[in-house]
Amino acid sequence: MTTSHNMTTLHNVLTIEPMAPDDWGAVCRIYADGIATGNATFETEPPGWKAWDSGHLSECRLVARLDHRVIAWAALAPVSTRACYAGVAEHSIYVDESHRGQGIGKTLLQELVRQAERSGFWTLQSSILPENEASIAIHLSCGFRVLGRRKAVARLHGIWRDAVLVERRSRVAGVE
Repeated sequence: MTTSHNMTTLHNVLTIEPMAPDDWGAVCRIYADGIATGNATFETEPPGWKAWDSGHLSECRLVARLDHRVIAWAALAPVSTRACYAGVAEHSIYVDESHRGQGIGKTLLQELVRQAERSGFWTLQSSILPENEASIAIHLSCGFRVLGRRKAVARLHGIWRDAVLVERRSRVAGVE
């Protein structure tokens, strides 16, 4: 697949493209930066490429590039191996810390939704730490809804943390 979305930002060109294995170094760095915030994930360190690759679906892996440099990524992971859940995926989206608040996350999430629907996914879901208000806001603006809040669902650095569950049902599948 070629570039699927373009956006001009301050005389620079943002492109959204399929993630390639060669992008892993930048993807891992951005993931590590998100982990370091303490509000992006319950993970405490990024996995190696092999573990990350095997835990994510091969379709709908995207990177956002600004002048050819990876500055954000998004990917899907299966929620179950059962055939009845083939159209349901958990998604992740991370933006380089120096590019947050510029609309890149929203643009990337919109493209992820488009590609997921084209690939037959009828539900995208995620768990977001409630302190990550920007992520929740972006998801809501992209048609996701809050399903609820899981209280003290996991410990991060010895502290019990909540998670906000969000989902987006595909209009294409008619299962809103």
